[in-house]
Amino acid sequence: MTISAAEVKELRDATGAGMMDCKKALQESDGDLERATEILREKGLASVAKRAGRAANQGLIEAYVHFNNSVGVLIEVNCETDFVAKTEGFVQLVKDLCQHIAFYEPRWIARDEVPAQLIEAERHVFEVQAKEAGKPEQAIPKIVEGKLEKFFKDVGGVLLDQPFIKDDKQSVGELVDATSAKLGEKVAVRRFVRYKLGEESE
Repeated sequence: MTISAAEVKELRDATGAGMMDCKKALQESDGDLERATEILREKGLASVAKRAGRAANQGLIEAYVHFNNSVGVLIEVNCETDFVAKTEGFVQLVKDLCQHIAFYEPRWIARDEVPAQLIEAERHVFEVQAKEAGKPEQAIPKIVEGKLEKFFKDVGGVLLDQPFIKDDKQSVGELVDATSAKLGEKVAVRRFVRYKLGEESE
C-alpha cells in the first residue's frame, strides 16, 4: 500500500525513529499507526524517541580533505556526553559522514530545511514532464511523488535521505539512528559545509 509523507511524519514525531524505519513499519502494519509504533519498539528503534528531547551539546567537529586537495568538508556532529564523543563508533560515524558529504554533495541535512518554494517548483516540473510524456492523469501524482523522493535522495539532495556511500542499502539517516541506538545517546548532525576548489560557497 502507498504510505503518505504525512503519515510517516506523524509516526516519526511520535516515536523519533528514522523516516525510512517509520515508512517500513507503516507498510508492514498496513498503515496502522499503533501497530507501526509497536513494530518500531520491538526493533528497538522507538527507543531513539526517548532520546529525541535530550540536549546533545557534546560531540566532534571533523575535517576531511580529499586526496587531490580539490574537495574539503567540515562537519559538526553532536551527542549527549563527552564520553560517547570519544568512542570509536561515534568517531567513525563522523569521519564517514565527512567522506559521504564530499562525494554526495548534499545541500541540506533534513527535508524540513528544503525551501517549500523549491519543492513546489520541482513538483511542477515533474508534473509537466509526466503530462508531456503522455502518462495517464491518475498516475501523475504517484509519478511526481516518486521523482520528488529521488530528488531528495540524489546527489545534491538531503543528507539524511541519501543512500550511505559505504552501504547503499541504508540511508544516512538510518545510519545515524542505528549509531544512536547502539551508543544509547541522541546523535544529531548539527551542520556542515563543503568546499570545492574554484566554487563559491552558498
